[in-house]
Amino acid sequence: MIYTVTFNPAIDYLVHLPGSLTLGQVNRTVAEEYQFGGKGINVSTVLGVLGYESTALGFVAGPTGRWLEDGLKERGIHTDFVRLKDGITRINVKIKADEESEINGIGPRIGKEDMDRLYEKLDGLKAGDVLVLAGSIPNSLAGDTYQKILARLAGRGVEVAVDATRDLLVNVLEYRPFLIKPNNHELGEIFGVELKNDEEVAHYAAKLQEKGARNVLVSMAGDGALLLDEEGHTHRAGVPKGKVINSVGAGDSMVAGFLAGWMERKDYDWALRLGTASGSATAFSLGLADRQTIQQLLTQF
Repeated sequence: MIYTVTFNPAIDYLVHLPGSLTLGQVNRTVAEEYQFGGKGINVSTVLGVLGYESTALGFVAGPTGRWLEDGLKERGIHTDFVRLKDGITRINVKIKADEESEINGIGPRIGKEDMDRLYEKLDGLKAGDVLVLAGSIPNSLAGDTYQKILARLAGRGVEVAVDATRDLLVNVLEYRPFLIKPNNHELGEIFGVELKNDEEVAHYAAKLQEKGARNVLVSMAGDGALLLDEEGHTHRAGVPKGKVINSVGAGDSMVAGFLAGWMERKDYDWALRLGTASGSATAFSLGLADRQTIQQLLTQF
């Protein structure tokens, strides 16, 4: 089973304006929609599109939390959230106008007892399960939360994928995560350099392997992706043709596609292709990728 963790999920409320946002006045929308947001939730959603079941873990609170949980279940995503006593699951307002603006909620406070309940759920994972940790850590939690989770799972045969930045990522490498997915800018920031070509990306990806990462998947936006696998091989994928209209969730979709490809064939080249197609399918769509678009893009590799 695949498990994803989203510490601070959200309901994204998207409002479309006919022109510019005018401050100090009533602005009327021409269209509205909502999405269930959070990096781990995005991974679970795209895994479902690709035919793989997963269980979404994390924290929800209040009536918005119930709405999010019910909505995910309606979409066929298994959930096992910790329900918090106080607060509400946050609502993020995304304003689509001549210039895009966002108002992101802070989310509920997560206490020690709440985190202990999540640990109890993670204790149920067994050898062969996959755990995806994606995104930042809420301010109410300790900054070493990812490290504590990987230390708790060490030696139990659980494959862990981590999609995080800077210290959150670097500090878990000693626990030999199965997959990490920085983008090329994040990889450069870790080492204080600007990466200009494939050779430099591969060089610094190898340094993360030296620190403990098994597979390093580096997304490079319009330049595709590079994978340095645990067998020492470098794989490269370009980007299929299409118009980028959405960057939100593209990296999460790539993680989902990579994991689905690896579980399907245990072949890293195929995993990279499916991951790149999944990430691109989201980038070329208004929302997250659908199966038809992913299949169409795969024909371009």
